[in-house]
Amino acid sequence: MHGILRFERSILVRVAPTNDPKTGRLRDSYDRLARPYADNLFDELSHKPLDRALLDAFAEEMRGQGPVVDVGCGPGQVARYLHERGVSVSGLDLSPGMVALAARLTPEVSFREGSILALPDPDGAWAGCVAFYAIVHFDTAELRQAMRELARVLRPAGLLLLAFHEGVERIHRDELLGVAVDLDFVFWETASVERELLEAGFVRAEASRKLVEE
Repeated sequence: MHGILRFERSILVRVAPTNDPKTGRLRDSYDRLARPYADNLFDELSHKPLDRALLDAFAEEMRGQGPVVDVGCGPGQVARYLHERGVSVSGLDLSPGMVALAARLTPEVSFREGSILALPDPDGAWAGCVAFYAIVHFDTAELRQAMRELARVLRPAGLLLLAFHEGVERIHRDELLGVAVDLDFVFWETASVERELLEAGFVRAEASRKLVEE
C-alpha cells in the first residue's frame, strides 16, 4: 500500500535542528549502499507506472515555476526524471556516497549533501519539493520536524509531493542488497502523515491511497 500526498504550503514555520547518533548510522549505511542501490534500482521508475504518473503531474505543474528539490534523492533517478521533463530540479541527500554517485550518473543536475531535518536553504527558497520515500526512517518527532522544515523552505503556494509506504510495520534490516546496514524502515498511516503536514502549515491539494504491485 502506498500513501500519496500533495500539499501546498500556506504558512512558514521554523524548527531547530538536532544532532542524533542515528544520523551517522543512516549516512554510513547509505554510503555503503550507494553503488548496489544504483545498480539495482536506478531504473525502478520504468516499472512503476503510479510513480511515473505522479511525477508527470508534478512536473506539469512545476515546469517554469522555479527551483524544485528532490529530498532524499539517493542516486538521483527521480531528479533525472524531472529534469528530463523540463523541471529546474536539484537533489539533496544525507549520504555523501549517494550524492557523489548521483552527480556522476546525472551531471547536468546539481546534487548536494543535506538533511531534511535541518535543510540548508533559507525560508521560502523552493518553488516545489518531491520527497519519494524520504521519511521511511523517521519516528514521529522526526517526521514532525521534517514537515516543519519543508514548510519553512517552500515559498507560499509551493507544492510538495510526498510518497511513502503505508501501514503500521517497523522493519529492521542488518543487510540490504548484499551490504551490511543498520536501518529501521517505518511505515506510516496516511492520516498520521496528513496530520503532521497540516500542523506544519500545509493545506491539502490531494491525498490518495492505492494498492499497487511493483
